Amino acid sequence: MDTAEFIFSDATLNDLPKIVEIYNSTVASRMVTADTEPVTVDSRVKWFNEHNSITRPLWIIKQKNQTDILGWVSFQSFYGRPAYNFTAEMSIYLHPFARGKGLGKAALTYSVEKAKTFGLKTLLGYIFAHNEPSLQLFRKMGFEEWGYLPNIAVLDGIERGVKILGKRIA
Repeated sequence: MDTAEFIFSDATLNDLPKIVEIYNSTVASRMVTADTEPVTVDSRVKWFNEHNSITRPLWIIKQKNQTDILGWVSFQSFYGRPAYNFTAEMSIYLHPFARGKGLGKAALTYSVEKAKTFGLKTLLGYIFAHNEPSLQLFRKMGFEEWGYLPNIAVLDGIERGVKILGKRIA
């Protein structure tokens, strides 16, 4: 899939239920999120409000001429201190029927390019070590492994590690 096939736009509060639905669709797999139970829209309002369209956007992704939200991209501040303002953690979540079809690559390509325009120099991804599809995608897009946190999460009684992937974009 080419990024030209999609529209990336700032999420509105009206989009939050669909954003939460897509997020919750990943919980059961134990591959993407450390949440072990679905989250609520109310529990995500504060997180939603921490985003802004200028430096820490939350984008929804739609196919051109379609109304369904296929996924979303989030940029979040890293470590919350001013010296890190040029670094952000990014997350990509896709609707189940949109996975494995190239949308992740299109979203990551678009995000890396646009991140340069709002002053970011470094992008980070925190990915479970057992999530090979996401690790492969990020590596294919030039991200490198910058760290490994072994056995820091317990999912269904199994200890899991997290890999930190990073990319300098400016």
